[in-house]
Amino acid sequence: MPQDLSFYYAAVPAVLLVGLAKGGMGDALSLIGLPFLALVVSPVEAAAILLPILVFMDMISLVIWRKHGDWATLKIMLPGAVLGIALGWATSALVPGNMLRIVIGAVTILFCLRYFWNNFGPGAGKVIPPRGQRPVAASLWGTFSGYGSFVAHAGGAPFQIYALPLKLQPREYTGTSVRFFAILNAIKLIPYFALGQLGTQNLATSATLLPFAPLATIAGAWCVRRMKPQIFYPFMYAMALIAAFLIVREGLGW
Repeated sequence: MPQDLSFYYAAVPAVLLVGLAKGGMGDALSLIGLPFLALVVSPVEAAAILLPILVFMDMISLVIWRKHGDWATLKIMLPGAVLGIALGWATSALVPGNMLRIVIGAVTILFCLRYFWNNFGPGAGKVIPPRGQRPVAASLWGTFSGYGSFVAHAGGAPFQIYALPLKLQPREYTGTSVRFFAILNAIKLIPYFALGQLGTQNLATSATLLPFAPLATIAGAWCVRRMKPQIFYPFMYAMALIAAFLIVREGLGW
């Protein structure tokens, strides 16, 4: 277990940022948190330390958002996501995670820029109706989300590409996202153990950081509960855009 205080100077802000994201404040905060921790330990070890904390945060988020969620979205996205995790496990030593980061980030940037152009560009004002459920698209983006979550810790962007155009109410969207990634993180524990990334030392380090998780998760949920859709969706697209740039930056090694 790291004893140097410099570790905790980086680790505590990382957990707080990830907790705010888990509360519903957007994937960008989570993607900022992981590099914080990677300043003091290797990226692989950082991911291994954070995974048990993520599962703990998921449990808190599931309680907070237990009355909210869109089951139709979950039912058609989860099979693809589980397949994506399995593919990630099977190809973890073959597929370069950086290339996947760049592809996912680039697609998400275009997706977000289209949203801002349609809503705030010269032709803004036209009401775009919510997209309906699309099983093929849901399976595709669900697979990318599961694969990206396992290989490159970038599963949020593909989920948002499918789920944001549904224009669910903020609480329903957040509840759906919380359930989706809680299931994915629980499933990921199995291959992470099999790959030897969850040893006793990393688990002990995770335990020292757990007390900071509930505070940040509850704070994130408090903010989301008070956001109107007119604020929530531009905010979430902005968070997705920032996250996409961070993913590409990490993929390029900058």
